[in-house]
Parts: sequence; structure tokens; C-alpha cells
Amino acid sequence: QLQAFGGGLVQAGGSLRLSCTASGRTFSNYGLGWWRQAPGKEREFVAGVTKNGGTYYADFVKGRFTISRYNARNTLYLQMNSLNLEDTAVYYCARGRSIVGGKHEDDYEEWGQGTQVTVSS
Repeated sequence: QLQAFGGGLVQAGGSLRLSCTASGRTFSNYGLGWWRQAPGKEREFVAGVTKNGGTYYADFVKGRFTISRYNARNTLYLQMNSLNLEDTAVYYCARGRSIVGGKHEDDYEEWGQGTQVTVSS
């Protein structure tokens, strides 16, 4: 079971760090990802990390967000800097079906409950 936390209200230009922990299953052998869903929009890929720590990002977050994983603690992170209004969304962590993860929803088979991130002007 995945659980994401760390969301909140932040001003534009600010930073937040999201965390995701896993219980009942180690996720060290899987790719992991962060996704988000804004009101009235479809869920979209944000960032992913492979089993071996390779990272990849959606174009709209490159240079601002950093995904990382700490396998010994079964924890996934998303450091978000330079937040803007368009980053307001519910953020979800997910465990991939493979060691890579991926950029498509079908690449993931386990999803955590979301954590709300709200960026204000």
C-alpha cells in the first residue's frame, strides 16, 4: 500500500517536498513514478525513477522538480521548486509493473492516495 503526503498550500515560486511510503511490500525492485491530476483534467505523468535510480521527467517540470528514492526506507520523494499556479493538483505516487516504470498509466499497477498541492499567487 502506497501513501503520499507532504502536500499543502504554497505561494508561487515556493517549494514543497512530497514523500511516498510503501507498506506491506518492498518497492525496491520496481520503477516508481509521480503523477498529478488538476481539476477538470486527466491525470498526467510528472516524474519517474527506475529501479537503479535513473530519472526522467515530463517536459513541464524539467529543471524544477527532482524525483528520488530511498530504498532502505521504502520511500519515494518529489522535490518541487519554483512552483507555479499550473502545478496545483492532486499528486499521486505509483509503483510500476517493471523495473523502469514509464510515462503511461498502464505502466503502473499500484497507486497511492493523492496529496493536494495548491499554489497561490
